[in-house]
Amino acid sequence: MGRLNAGIIQVTPFQQNCTILFDDDTKAGVIVDPGGDVDVLVKAIEDNGFKIGQIWITHGHLDHAGGAMELKERLGVEIVGPHIADAPLLANIENQAMRFGVTGVRNCTTDRYLAEGDTVSFGEHVFEVLHCPGHAPGHVVYFNRAARFAHVGDVLFNGSVGRTDLPGGDHAALIRSIKEKLLPLGDDIGFICGHGPGSRFGDERRSNPFLA
Repeated sequence: MGRLNAGIIQVTPFQQNCTILFDDDTKAGVIVDPGGDVDVLVKAIEDNGFKIGQIWITHGHLDHAGGAMELKERLGVEIVGPHIADAPLLANIENQAMRFGVTGVRNCTTDRYLAEGDTVSFGEHVFEVLHCPGHAPGHVVYFNRAARFAHVGDVLFNGSVGRTDLPGGDHAALIRSIKEKLLPLGDDIGFICGHGPGSRFGDERRSNPFLA
């Protein structure tokens, strides 16, 4: 088994961190949150020789799931996640897009919803699924214990937290998700988030003003 690695491609006008998680040796991997710009994503996959086995979704907002159906069709792979509580968001991506003036995205139908305690994997890289509502009701986080790494979507950011003013948002639930599910995993956990640079849980625990 090779080392777990990640590449980020920013997509949509929201500059969302679509992430390719892959094995250094085999190039097998998954793509997390393909919000749009599918032509760009397919070119990156082909140029780097990635063997994408699944599409993983953290939550149902348009900038994270809007390109998933087109990418599924082009790659011939299944969509996994998020939690079923985000089913209404996935079914209304096109309406979300109209409100923000975004085009070229589609409603999303997942092949498998996820729940707390599930695992997903590619090759020998296993990720635990944590249901972390607050930013969206069905938001999930993917945690690789062996690599001390998490993909947290829009739950936690470098110096900030996910917005909770969108439909289904709940600030108190978001802070509980962070403090009760993410931070206890350890200060050393590095993470990629949905927008902007990543960080480590310990740095956010010590300095993030929203977690004081």
